[in-house]
Amino acid sequence: MSDDFEEVGPIDYLVVEFPGNRMTGEGLPLLVDLVDRGVIRVLDLTFVRKDDDGSVTAMEIADLTGDGELDLAVFEGASSGLLGQDDIEEAATALEPGCSAGILVYENVWAAPFAAALRRGGARLVASGRVPVQALVASLDETETAH
Repeated sequence: MSDDFEEVGPIDYLVVEFPGNRMTGEGLPLLVDLVDRGVIRVLDLTFVRKDDDGSVTAMEIADLTGDGELDLAVFEGASSGLLGQDDIEEAATALEPGCSAGILVYENVWAAPFAAALRRGGARLVASGRVPVQALVASLDETETAH
């Protein structure tokens, strides 16, 4: 592994659907805060729209809240090259027609020192995943009703 990547944290992606193309921008200040605090580093951020006929088009960085200011201007040009056209098209298959989505690729900067220490010790990641919040709630509900 190149020394350039020795200190890199795990890389994750999210595809967030906005039904009916309704993006409020409400989560953007929280995303900016995560970046400002060094918790994550945005590598790629793009938006797509899936029309009713199933066609997919890229959307420009926009004023989501309608206040005349570009809510996403801080992320304009965030493109590491990790997110290609094939990835965008694959992400769009998860969208319902008439919806839009934000596709975010980010580094978990907070985990970089831990990941680097593991790599130096010869460890390697063999599995990774995420538990959906709905699954956690269902499991907690099931445990609660069992007692």
